[in-house]
Amino acid sequence: MHDICIVGGGVAGLAASIFTARNGLDTLVIDGGESILARNASLENYPGFPDGVDARRYLQLTRKQAQTSGAAFELGRVTRVTPREPADLDAGFVLETDGGGPLEARRVIAASWPDSEYLVPLDVGREQRGSKYMVAVDEAGRTAVDGIYAAGRLAGEPHQSIVAAGHGAKVALAAIHDADTAFYHDWVTPEGYFTGRGREIPPGCVEIDEDERRRRDEKARATMLESLSEPLEEQPTMHPSVDTDTV
Repeated sequence: MHDICIVGGGVAGLAASIFTARNGLDTLVIDGGESILARNASLENYPGFPDGVDARRYLQLTRKQAQTSGAAFELGRVTRVTPREPADLDAGFVLETDGGGPLEARRVIAASWPDSEYLVPLDVGREQRGSKYMVAVDEAGRTAVDGIYAAGRLAGEPHQSIVAAGHGAKVALAAIHDADTAFYHDWVTPEGYFTGRGREIPPGCVEIDEDERRRRDEKARATMLESLSEPLEEQPTMHPSVDTDTV
């Protein structure tokens, strides 16, 4: 059984998976195949990219970061989520998919805009807005069902990628807290930051010396240089309602 299944491989789901996986929770992302962000011609309001970045490139890099953090991925679409028996928080949930056998998880983060039909058996509190159904959550992303969370646009957050990423991370922290996993902050600090003050290094933190800092910096720069060295040939995905033959 997985500690957490995250339904949706878009910005919110990926951000959530980075935090849960880095904190040692067995994390599986069930990816429906394409994020809404892939429709953007250029992502130009995300901090850290002064002249913007190809939206598909950003998704590739974020997915790679989730995998590096320890998250696993499975391609498919979740069709139904039901409680395991006996139906209590410790029992977890069963996730049925459109391909392959059912999956089991102690907790589920729904980040699958615009699909929430699979949550109907749980009565999480779906709210219709136009043609879409969002999920009612508290300020931390918890739904009316213990162990079920919603993140990003599905939880009523604005469409912007930076907001989705932030909300995904926030919801992940709620799930980490509820899992009773020792956690303080996800910080990588210079050597002596805690121990130099006579403190133990808190859970979720690590101290690194100068050699390790330089090694990590070199690896990070190499990854970015390689990733951005050539144009990405993949084109933006047009909205399904547009007749591309006439555009």
